[in-house]
Amino acid sequence: MRLRSENRMTRHANTEFELRGINHLALVSSDMARTVDFYSGVLGMPLVKTIELPHGMGQHFFFDVGNGDCLAFFWFPDAPKAQPGIAAAGHLPTSGKSIASAHGSMNHVAFNVPAEKIDEYYDKLVAKGLKPGVIMNHDDSEQQVSLKLTPSTFVRSIYFFDPDGILLEFAAWTRPLEPARDAVHEPADAKGRRRAVVPA
Repeated sequence: MRLRSENRMTRHANTEFELRGINHLALVSSDMARTVDFYSGVLGMPLVKTIELPHGMGQHFFFDVGNGDCLAFFWFPDAPKAQPGIAAAGHLPTSGKSIASAHGSMNHVAFNVPAEKIDEYYDKLVAKGLKPGVIMNHDDSEQQVSLKLTPSTFVRSIYFFDPDGILLEFAAWTRPLEPARDAVHEPADAKGRRRAVVPA
């Protein structure tokens, strides 16, 4: 199965607001110097803005992730320690262990990458000393994932952790998403009951 970058996610119009994607996602670092080393040095993201917060409150740094989008980090000298499995995913999805995190938490950050480079990027992460999980092919099978590309694969993923235990993903769309085919499950309420979706 040949994959090309043109197979990007289909764009669907927002009739309420002219949203242009994610401006930035702000996370919290325990060591800003180490964060800069990892995101700029290892992953190659340019550091585009730095802020020294007033009154010794800490720092706020922004990295360019492409397309005008940024990943930002705060560093607070008095921040609580990380709580994997509560504030963020505690395991790689390939581990077979739970990837659940608490309500209101940030589970993981996925960076869009070209489909034809996913294998190359896996090797590159390993060469840089990271320990990514195996490449996952998310599909419409009963298990929702395969180690091989299938006709229903819609995204290929590589998961790995940053130095603070933040779960990261390189994700490559393999086909356009079509709501009639891809958005067919009823959402669960807080008690796990399914309810019908009201069309927008």
